[in-house]
Amino acid sequence: MVDADPLLLGQAVRHARTTRGLTLDQLAARVEVSASQLSLVETGRREPKIGLVRALSDALDVPLATLLAAEPPSERAALEIELAQAQRGSLYRSLGLPDVKANKGMSTPVLQTILGLHRELARRHSEASATPEEARRANTELRLWMRGRDSHLPYVEEAAADLLGTVGHTSGALSHSSVSRMARSLGLEIMHVSDLPHSARSVIDLANGRIYLPPASIPGGHGLRALALQAMAHRLLGHERPSTYAEFLKQRLEINYFSSACLMPLRAAVESLQKAKAQRDLSVEDFRDGFGVTHEAAAMRMSNLLTSHLGIRMHFLRVTGDGAIAKAAENDGLPLPTDVTGAVEGQLVCRHWAARTAFARTNRTTEHYQYDDTPAGTFWSASQTGTTEHDEFSITVGVPFADAKWFRGRDTERRETSTCPDESCCRRPPAGLTARWRDAAWPSARLHAHVLAPLPSGTFPGVEDTEVYEFLDRHAG
Repeated sequence: MVDADPLLLGQAVRHARTTRGLTLDQLAARVEVSASQLSLVETGRREPKIGLVRALSDALDVPLATLLAAEPPSERAALEIELAQAQRGSLYRSLGLPDVKANKGMSTPVLQTILGLHRELARRHSEASATPEEARRANTELRLWMRGRDSHLPYVEEAAADLLGTVGHTSGALSHSSVSRMARSLGLEIMHVSDLPHSARSVIDLANGRIYLPPASIPGGHGLRALALQAMAHRLLGHERPSTYAEFLKQRLEINYFSSACLMPLRAAVESLQKAKAQRDLSVEDFRDGFGVTHEAAAMRMSNLLTSHLGIRMHFLRVTGDGAIAKAAENDGLPLPTDVTGAVEGQLVCRHWAARTAFARTNRTTEHYQYDDTPAGTFWSASQTGTTEHDEFSITVGVPFADAKWFRGRDTERRETSTCPDESCCRRPPAGLTARWRDAAWPSARLHAHVLAPLPSGTFPGVEDTEVYEFLDRHAG
């Protein structure tokens, strides 16, 4: 057999035959095969032996290398090959429709129209295939990928350091003016607008060199500095349009990391943490205030640096008011709850963990310290609560018991015992309560909007193309 794509080979043979004005019967007679057998070769349905290909090469007076070339012999041939490949795919086969033969009676515009329909069908199928389960699996793989690197990405650190070098920033709070100058060093101008598309956090106009941002911080702790830096990160890290949801999630992780690395520069951040460790006074609060960032951003940045530079394994949690995990990172063995795909997002943490007991405090102005005894060992945690427009949340940083000695709050006397995933710990109510209320209670569950929302919506998952393009058209002039 021949090591070549049967469709390409068949098109090359047919192109050479028709160019020379030969019929199937005439060429078949020259190479001593039946016309039906030669037809199967030309349509790519039969892979010929090398002897037949050599015979065709001689009969058509075409170099063997030309027949075996990896490129279609003409633009029309490329279209016909694409149609044949599309109709042989599982997506088209699943429709139960007959094949359309691209014979010489079919005009090129008709062929292009049919192919356009095939491409649109494939695009829509690709969008629909990014199911919540696929996204959760992709996110789980990304979380494990980060855990294997102790949540530290040197290549992003280097990119952030290079950009910070353009404005000479080394420590302290990064000013908005410095961020603007950093953007200008990349040929971009930051512009604040009130009509940013609701599905986009920022928009880059590549043609006119602009970064469009909202006029004020949006709920959830994403400041304007962070949004601008994330937009710049796409350029600096060489991102292209994501072809899969997994690629989109990784890009999102990288731009968030880049933003944190700019707001809390590596050298200054490590020096600050090392100094606090030497004094046995590590604290998210102090780290946060030293760089003028949110509590969550500081906690996440500590997860990037504590293991890689201070040798301390740790965990980070963002938990919503109902006890569900919104974000998580760990390399210290904390037994996070998972679903069958291995995902932790949306899973309820134990009611006895600090991430949830923090919600019960009356005074929430300071961090909540607690030791959690679990089947995997004892962990010390520091939790801080906050609120968004729609919900409350807690941010938790924690370490194994042996490393609690480095942190402020290690002397807390609060201690809870968790036996989760044993359901008798906090998921199965006591027998007395069950007997009293099982047949007398009917709660109405709150439906999370994201459960029903489609994941991707346009070129970029979650972003509406039409809205973005209309926005750019309004501002381009």
